Amino acid sequence: MTEVAQRDLLSQLAEVQGEKVGVIEDLPDGRKRVWSYAELEANANRLARLLIEQGVGPRDKVIWCGQNSPWIVAVIHACRKIGAVAVPLNYRLTEEEAAYVVDNSDAVLAFVDAEFAELFQAIRPQTPRLARELVFDGAPGQGQLAADELIPAKDASELALRIEPGTAGTMIYTSGTTGKPKGAVRTGVGDPEQVARMIAFYGYRPDDVYLTTGPLYHSGPSGFMAIGQMLGNTVVLQKKFDPEDWLRLVDTYRVTSTFSAPAPVRMICNLPADVIAKYDRSSIRVTIANAAPWSYALKLLYLDIFPEDSLFEVYGSTELGVNTILRPEFQRAKPGSCGQPAPGVEICLFDDDGQPVTEVGKEGELYVRSASVFTTYHKAQDKYEADRRDGGWQTVGDIAYRDAEGFYYICDRKKDMIISGGVNIYPAEIEAALETHPDIVDVAVFGIPNEQWGEQVHAHVVLRAGTTVSAEQVQAFAREHLAGYKVPRSVEFVADIPRTGTGKILKRELRKPYWEGQTSRVG
Repeated sequence: MTEVAQRDLLSQLAEVQGEKVGVIEDLPDGRKRVWSYAELEANANRLARLLIEQGVGPRDKVIWCGQNSPWIVAVIHACRKIGAVAVPLNYRLTEEEAAYVVDNSDAVLAFVDAEFAELFQAIRPQTPRLARELVFDGAPGQGQLAADELIPAKDASELALRIEPGTAGTMIYTSGTTGKPKGAVRTGVGDPEQVARMIAFYGYRPDDVYLTTGPLYHSGPSGFMAIGQMLGNTVVLQKKFDPEDWLRLVDTYRVTSTFSAPAPVRMICNLPADVIAKYDRSSIRVTIANAAPWSYALKLLYLDIFPEDSLFEVYGSTELGVNTILRPEFQRAKPGSCGQPAPGVEICLFDDDGQPVTEVGKEGELYVRSASVFTTYHKAQDKYEADRRDGGWQTVGDIAYRDAEGFYYICDRKKDMIISGGVNIYPAEIEAALETHPDIVDVAVFGIPNEQWGEQVHAHVVLRAGTTVSAEQVQAFAREHLAGYKVPRSVEFVADIPRTGTGKILKRELRKPYWEGQTSRVG
């Protein structure tokens, strides 16, 4: 490390707008923390020096774990400042799952909210590479260090370090919906020109106020927060999602932008009308819909209570970044579409023979070529190469088609496709149709064994509280909207649908009981 050649962006922002509010944590019980940009910079610098003191160097992995808070924002900046790689850990994971991610990441240090200190004590025997555990916002456990005591003693001044290009970066673990989570690695800071074009496309402004809808361990909320901070926005942190409290924060801070998976928005829209009416939502200018598909029915619910021109749907992934965008003016006109290619992104559909699909309306596996595509999977280069084609094309296994105007439609994940009697059936299409039923609040469709057809369409359905619907009625409703071969042959009513923290349905878990002992798939 040598003298700095180009200053850190947060340091520059702190110099020009140090008094502006950088982050706000406003809890429902009245507790509040507000850091200006100068305070965020100072705390990130203190933490960066503590990380160096604890042996963290360039390219080292630092696991962080905690609900949304100012110190989570600070550790992301601190790691970048010293060239380390900040690795978020989903705090909802079981001990076994958490131990796998921590050990697989090769992290040398963990920065942990006191609420999850016991988790790290429990997994210590399975994480021998982890040399230190820094606990913040509370007392540490045995063998852990008290960040609350150590950080304030460090120098808050700007770090005079130069980080070599490609040293810092990100590593975010995938949801693990089809197997073990994989660390998607990105080196460097991406293509500044592409980022600038994306910002202009959304219409983001320096005076925007960004609200975190969902956990920052997910690439969406954290990635769009990073864009906001790049522009000098104020960031409002909701520690733990609650639909009415989310509306309170929007109203209180005149929030203008957010990113959301479908589940939180569904909970907001399903609040009683008199509760929604208590809060002013008119400040919202840009809502990014992503993480899992928003059904057309959910979009209509959103547009009923939020500004008509505020909804941007994004198709993308942890690995590939933002690939397509459906602008607000097309939300009603293009139901089911995820939009057109995002700025700086090329898309090509390939058939099973590896040939480009040029025919309008014909399905193919969607591949992307872009500067925003990830670098590799950590310790899984073979999986990275398996999903790659000559020419720099990369996929995550989604099947799609495009219409005559160049709008793309995602059919489903290739691994979730049901093959019944030799016919390809896409569960996402069936789920979207069933979700329009007034008494169905959630649904998951997947394939189960059928001796005659190989697989049959099966649906797990969650009903609105206090309602009664029969399986036959669900099937009759499906028949009104779908071809006969897509209608679920069996329906099971359940209390909830298992999902990842980012809202993706855990189809692997749902399929497993039906396929155990079978020669066909489980994952």
